[in-house]
Amino acid sequence: MREIGRKISMVINKMQPTQIMVIGFAMVILMGSILLNLPIATQSGEQIGFLDAMFTSTSAVCVTGLVAVDTATYWSIFGQVVIITLIQIGGLGFMTITTLFALIAKKKIRLRERLLIQESLNQVDLSGLVKLTRYVLLTTLIIEGIGAILLSTVFIPQFGLGRGIWYSVFHAISAFCNAGFDLMGSVSGPFSSLTSYVNSFTVTITISLLIILGGLGFPVILDVIKQKKYSKLNLHSKVVLMTTAILIIVGMIFILLVESKNPETLGKLGIGGKLLASLFQSVTTRTAGFNTIDLTIMHQSSIFVMIILMFIGASPASTGGGIKTTTLATLILTVKAFILGKQDIEIYKRRIDPLTIRKSLGIFFMGVAVVVFGTLIISLTDSDFTLVEAGYEVVSAFATVGCTIGGSPNLSSLGKVFIMLFMFMGRVGSLTIFMAIASRGIKKNPPIRYPEGKIIVG
Repeated sequence: MREIGRKISMVINKMQPTQIMVIGFAMVILMGSILLNLPIATQSGEQIGFLDAMFTSTSAVCVTGLVAVDTATYWSIFGQVVIITLIQIGGLGFMTITTLFALIAKKKIRLRERLLIQESLNQVDLSGLVKLTRYVLLTTLIIEGIGAILLSTVFIPQFGLGRGIWYSVFHAISAFCNAGFDLMGSVSGPFSSLTSYVNSFTVTITISLLIILGGLGFPVILDVIKQKKYSKLNLHSKVVLMTTAILIIVGMIFILLVESKNPETLGKLGIGGKLLASLFQSVTTRTAGFNTIDLTIMHQSSIFVMIILMFIGASPASTGGGIKTTTLATLILTVKAFILGKQDIEIYKRRIDPLTIRKSLGIFFMGVAVVVFGTLIISLTDSDFTLVEAGYEVVSAFATVGCTIGGSPNLSSLGKVFIMLFMFMGRVGSLTIFMAIASRGIKKNPPIRYPEGKIIVG
């Protein structure tokens, strides 16, 4: 055993941080699948089957929220605890959790572990990573704790002390980690999400704030806590906050205008309910996966806008997915500079470096390629899905959102396998996976630089 352990350690030491990240997430998913496939994990005492167990585990670790069975009515307390644990690990990143145990055991964090934390938290340099990890863990505990307390003011009177506390903790973690798993199936019917709380100010605003905070990214939250004033924030934080606010407001206004006369969605609500519901649907498309109105009967234009918002997603180093808000902002600024004939891409009296622009273009086009290819695949494997339903499902999986209009339980076995793959790519990052696969063959500094050539475009 010692020899086997030594060989495994040697193999791991030869891997790149991106490769270890991909394998680490895969191992967590596998362990979750094994636990969820146990008879004790279900209320009926029967095994769910490894495919559906893996689908649920993948969705939890990748903080997506697409489910094969209703979380509240199918899983036992043991199964629900496994799911929320996987969500917490997936939201924080397995390296953050590993670092927590290392700190508790008072073990020294070596350079290799610091490189993995750097990759996991999407940081530029190695300085202060362990301190940042402590702040991430403490901030998460405080935010989720406050969220659970606020939700308990509604859930404890409704469900009683024990069940009310469990529901509050579960939904606070699920919301902050942008997971979208809920336990309301036993309250308002399977797969109903938070539709019974469409008029609840406390539930809607608390869940929305948790989703937004989780989607901002830990560096932004810590920068805001430290600096307190918008003018003193670093460039990254300013861009994230500005882009997030614009997307939420635009999405809310569009949904409010389009759905306000739809009698099946916002039309039956009062003005307060309409504002809360349109705000919540705009926020939840930022990779959260909850819903307070029936998404399947929304207008096609609203669904299209939601697909765009889902594709953009949250921000870097957050619990959410998508191509990220900063990627969108960089691309828009690049187009703006081109139209105005500027050589540099500027914002807030700073210029963005060419490497960031190239990375943004790479992430955007890889995301588009995955969505187009995935939509084609799902439309072939699941002919019952319309093209819009297939595209919605793929974007929801890739952006780790968790909303569905076609119904994830209705997917075929092959369709579930592909959706699992898209969820994994969305959480780990398609660029990270590509780098992990191709890292051995990439030469960072090629010895030859070829002469410049001209291509006519436009």
